[in-house]
Amino acid sequence: MKTEIRLSISEKTPFAGGMEFGTTGPYERIKGRVHFAVDPGEQAYSGITDLDKAPRNKKGLVDYSTDFLILKPLELEKGNRRIFFDWGNRGNIRALQFFNDAVGSNDPQTLEEAGNGFLFRRGYSVVFAGWQGDLLAGNGRFLMDLPVATDQGKSITGLVRCEYILEEEGVTTQPLSGWASTRSHPTVSLDTRQATLTRRQYGDSPREVIPPDQWMFARDEGGSGLDGVSKQTAIVPSDSNLYLPGGFEPGWIYELVYTGKDPLVLGLGHTAVRDFISFLKYDASDDEGTPNPLGSGMIEKAYGWGRSQTGRAIRDFVYHGYNEDLKGRKVFDGLLPHVSGAGLLWMNHRFANAVSPAGQEHEVHHNCADRFPFSYTETTDHLTGKTDAILKRPKSDPLIIHTQSATEYWQRKGSLVHTDTRGNDLEPPEGVRIYAWGSSEHFADPKMTRPSKGPCQNFSNVVRTSFFCRASLDHLDLWVTQEIAPPQSRFPKRSDGTLVDGPEWQNQFPNIPGIAIPGGPAKLPLLDFGSEFEKGLLSLEPPQVLDTEGYPTLVPSVDDDGNDRGCLNAPMVLAPLATYTGWNLRARGQGHGAKYQFSGSTIPFPETPEERQVTADPRASILERYPNAESYVEAVRAASRQLVEERYMLEEDLERCVEWAKDWDRLRHRIRLP
Repeated sequence: MKTEIRLSISEKTPFAGGMEFGTTGPYERIKGRVHFAVDPGEQAYSGITDLDKAPRNKKGLVDYSTDFLILKPLELEKGNRRIFFDWGNRGNIRALQFFNDAVGSNDPQTLEEAGNGFLFRRGYSVVFAGWQGDLLAGNGRFLMDLPVATDQGKSITGLVRCEYILEEEGVTTQPLSGWASTRSHPTVSLDTRQATLTRRQYGDSPREVIPPDQWMFARDEGGSGLDGVSKQTAIVPSDSNLYLPGGFEPGWIYELVYTGKDPLVLGLGHTAVRDFISFLKYDASDDEGTPNPLGSGMIEKAYGWGRSQTGRAIRDFVYHGYNEDLKGRKVFDGLLPHVSGAGLLWMNHRFANAVSPAGQEHEVHHNCADRFPFSYTETTDHLTGKTDAILKRPKSDPLIIHTQSATEYWQRKGSLVHTDTRGNDLEPPEGVRIYAWGSSEHFADPKMTRPSKGPCQNFSNVVRTSFFCRASLDHLDLWVTQEIAPPQSRFPKRSDGTLVDGPEWQNQFPNIPGIAIPGGPAKLPLLDFGSEFEKGLLSLEPPQVLDTEGYPTLVPSVDDDGNDRGCLNAPMVLAPLATYTGWNLRARGQGHGAKYQFSGSTIPFPETPEERQVTADPRASILERYPNAESYVEAVRAASRQLVEERYMLEEDLERCVEWAKDWDRLRHRIRLP
């Protein structure tokens, strides 16, 4: 039997109103669906959990399909003959936001959604496709249709664990998955005595069992009465919802363990990416003769980028050998995993929840995505004796530029990307660069105007970093095509004192009046998910903690202002107006004092010497650093010029940074100086 691929194209329209992007010219927008039929017995699909339990078509193949969108040069010969694939985060397009500084959209059509045009001016054929099969329709997300695994037609059942942390009072109903966007594994029984619901104040706090008569498998439906005014409520039994009559207390961690049914074959997400990109790169037409929308023989190279969840997806994709297609050819020539931390993906497991973020201090603290190996370099796990690496297939391994923010050190075990499991420095392999973007946060929204606090104690981190994305892609292309190596990796190290543990960092951080600080980065204990974990089955829920201390997680050291050392720092950090951190702490009533998700902080400097004296702030005031707004602009210009000369930033971004710095970058920093 032969694996089949078939395209169904629903739209072909001009992109961005026919705007011409440099010498590449106008772009075309192609939207549709790609259908796969795969042979479970083929070696290339052998590692996919429960594929052998999926229904088959008349040819004995397993069917599945996914959405796709391609933005390509109208005249392909004017493009650069390269695919840029965006591993969409939870079904959402992200690359145009972070490479083009564009307005976010899952259906980009307008000039505003093209942003500064960077990817299009470079001539890339930009490809988006769904890979996460447990998403539900909504907000234009890219969706997959995956088969449900069965035991010869009977429902497969097993333990499912889900977590809920609310930020608002009065919420009584949650989908079992914990995400409105995500399919829940239905419970086999509505009898709450057959499940366990607990809550705890912090990640390592003891679990308090909520009695089964105090919650239901149900949903709260509200509406108006017959007169259109009076409010009515109905509590409807549901196999996919959790109902807590008293409401979820904000900040507390609620955890449900129940017996679910009907798992999807989620592992097909990796093969969808592999087989679709291979088709676009190498094939002239699909199995029904539909021409490849990127032409025959037009594509020379393929690159991929993903952030956060999809940065982990990239690492997982490479680690499990999916960068080699069915004919033994390399799929991606270069990859750009961004803000993944040291994690892999939780997907190729029965009853996985692929949307779930990997473990942090407070949220999803015990997540199997955080597992060895952590580094691209081969290491031995001192706790288990296992030796492994992300990169271990020289024939198919791509060149890698791994980038991460300060948040990954605090919440996502980022130090383990470049240390061994005891915390000793590791040098990346020859085909890898690692850049730590100091004093920046996980999301770093290029379109942010004014920061907010949300459920946190501090304003969110305002450091801009998207220009580093653009430079990284240019470097990757030169590396792949001309063997021109990127600038050397830049990340903090134990050997020079720029990578430290929590207590050492606490001793370094300035004593800023009124500012609470974390005790250290999120820990990574050694967990046991059951003896059949390697087979894709999680038989212990919650997992057993084998070693509380586990693997050492370290953070960048800081200077007298509290800004990170030993990293690739943005102009805003090299010429600071504040202390910028990769962590932010939850406010009272929201899990007080625990680190919040992936949020960083902006802690403004005192503006004047008088303010500094009154507040007893140890940090120099803004006017002591820069006598006026013009001198701040010049400091940013000098920092930007330094980064351009060192090749960490593109020349075109220098004036952007200068423009942002004008008038004290007032909105982001809330500065009141004239």
